[in-house]
Formats: sequence, C-alpha cells, structure tokens
Amino acid sequence: MTDSVLDRPSANDIESILAVGLQDPTEAIHAVRDNAEAIFTWDYEKGARPALNKLYEKAKHSQWNGETDLDWSIDVDIDKGLDALLVPDAMGFVKYVKDDPSLPLHKLNDAEWRDLAKESLIWRMSQFMHGEQGALICTAKIVETVPWIDAKYYASTQVMDEARHVEVFAKYLDTKLDGFYPINAHLKMLLDDIISDSRWDMTYLGMQIMVEGLALAAFGVMHAITDEPLLKKLLRYVMSDEARHVAFGVLSLQEYYQELTDVEMFERQQFAFEAAVRMRDRFLAQEIWERKGFDTSAIAKAMLEVDRSQDLFTQLLFAKIVPNCSKLGLLDRNDGWLRQKFTDINVIQFEGEIDTGDDYETYALGEDLPAVG
Repeated sequence: MTDSVLDRPSANDIESILAVGLQDPTEAIHAVRDNAEAIFTWDYEKGARPALNKLYEKAKHSQWNGETDLDWSIDVDIDKGLDALLVPDAMGFVKYVKDDPSLPLHKLNDAEWRDLAKESLIWRMSQFMHGEQGALICTAKIVETVPWIDAKYYASTQVMDEARHVEVFAKYLDTKLDGFYPINAHLKMLLDDIISDSRWDMTYLGMQIMVEGLALAAFGVMHAITDEPLLKKLLRYVMSDEARHVAFGVLSLQEYYQELTDVEMFERQQFAFEAAVRMRDRFLAQEIWERKGFDTSAIAKAMLEVDRSQDLFTQLLFAKIVPNCSKLGLLDRNDGWLRQKFTDINVIQFEGEIDTGDDYETYALGEDLPAVG
C-alpha cells in the first residue's frame, strides 16, 4: 500500500529515499517560483497581538554582531575532539550500526574513523548554513504575506537574524574547516515546497515550526558535545535567536488554526508529516557515504532500523516538533490523523515535552540552557 502523502510505499522505503537525486555541486543559483501575494495592511495598531509585540521587543534588544561578538582569531584545532564531534555518532545513528559486520563501517580503522568524523562535521555545518539561507528567504516571504502588522514587525527582525546566521556558518566553514557540502537533497525538496506554497501560514508551519524546531534541537546537541570555544559560542548566540523564531510560529499559528475547517487542517497535518519525514531522511547523510564511496543503501537502511527510543538526536528533534504540533491542534484533528502518523514513525512519545511557544526566554543570552537529554 502506497503512502499517498509521501508518494512512496512507506515512510521507510529506502529505494524511494535514495532515489532523490543529489545536488549538483557546480550549481550556484537555484530558483523557486514564489506563488504568494504580497499583502499590505492599513491597520497599524501596534500591540494588537500582545504576545507577538513582546517577542518583537525582545528581538530588538537581542541583536548581536557575528563579526565583533565572536572571536574569529581563535585557532581552531579541528582534529582535537573529533571523537565528540563525529556527527552521526552524536546523533545516535552510527554507534548502533558500526559494529555490524555486514556494513563497510565495520572495517574502518582509527584514522579512517577520524577522517569520517571530519567529513561529518563539515556536512553538518554545511546543512546548517543552507537551512539558515532557507529561513532567510522564508522569513522575508512572511514579511510580505502575513496580514498582521505585529507579525510583519517581528518577521523583519528575523530576516536580520537569519542573514547573520548564514554569515557566521559560512565564515566558520570557510576559515576553520575545509570547504562545504552541497545542500542535502531532502532539505532542498522541503525548502522548495515551503517557498512555493501560496498560503502564508504554510511558510510558518514548514519553516518556523518544523525546520526551525529541528535547528534548535540540532544546535542544542552540538553545543552540548563540543568543547571548541568558537563553535560553542557561535551556537549559543544562534540558539538565542532560534528559540524566538519557533515561538513566533507557535504564537502566530495558534490563533489562526482555531479558525480553520477540518479540510484545511488536514492539509496542514499532511504537510507537517511530510516535512517531518523529509527532515528525518536528511539526517541519513547520504552525501557523506556517496563521497566516501560506501554502500549508501546498506548504511541508510541500517540507520532507519535504529530503535528511535535509543537515539538521542531524534528524541531531541521531535521533542520540539511534536509538542508544538500538539499546541497548534494538529495532532488530534481529523480523528487524530497526525497522531497516528507520528506513532507510525515512533515519535509520538515526545508529545508531553515542553512546547516552544513560551520557553524562548530560557534560551536568552546570559541564561543557563535547558539540559540536553
């Protein structure tokens, strides 16, 4: 039986996942048709939505400068601490499959593992950079398309945030690492879908709730495991912004989704599920295995079979997304369709975690971050 939302036999069909072609590394420009209308509003009453106004005021006082607030003179010794930064291991994937004698990873020696660690770090930082550019474009679209002045005000601050994030990740890759990877095929497909949709709330749902929720979780994992001082501070600054971005999505959509019909909500439920699967597929990191000449299909299949209850990264990722979807009413509308889908991919257990609509203050600079795990 084919999953009609994903247009593949199942969410875990490895052939369908790997059939998505890798990005051409020589492509410098990628165009996506934006089908949305730019909306003016003549209602300039500031503070009509108090929660958004509070977020806007917080953002104005929380700006930082990637050139002057980060010490780029730090000599980054990337070989030091590579064991902690082995990205698939940190995400809970490779450590469950590397001892499988049927996989090529079983044969790697210590030097080859360290080389893989370095490639994995470059891959992960590259996807952060590409995702932040997606957020830059999507938030600029939100400024154009959202009908509320308080939301336009806040979204304008996020455009600046995202430009800063692209800047610092690109600079770290260029000056501290050895180049970058092209955008992951599944991340690219998701960003294309978000940008091309004409409905303003779908930009919020895809970017603010799903992609930014993933980013906040991913940055948290990496911040917790790295001892590299420049990277740790860079991530800390970025996380202070990202928590506000996710809150922006929750606060905006919570009001709007209360007015939608079941048919309209079902479209949002389907979109959220598709986005969740694409983001999971992204972390199969097939670009790494292709570049290193490994059997991508065998490794990806083994990674998909990992028990998600044992996978720290997936726990943290969906610990942001599932409760936010619950707060928006997406889990239980239409006879709990999305709840069942999240049950099928073994992530519904994170429903009870704290949603990100109210906890952005805990990520502010100067505050202790929530514990990881």
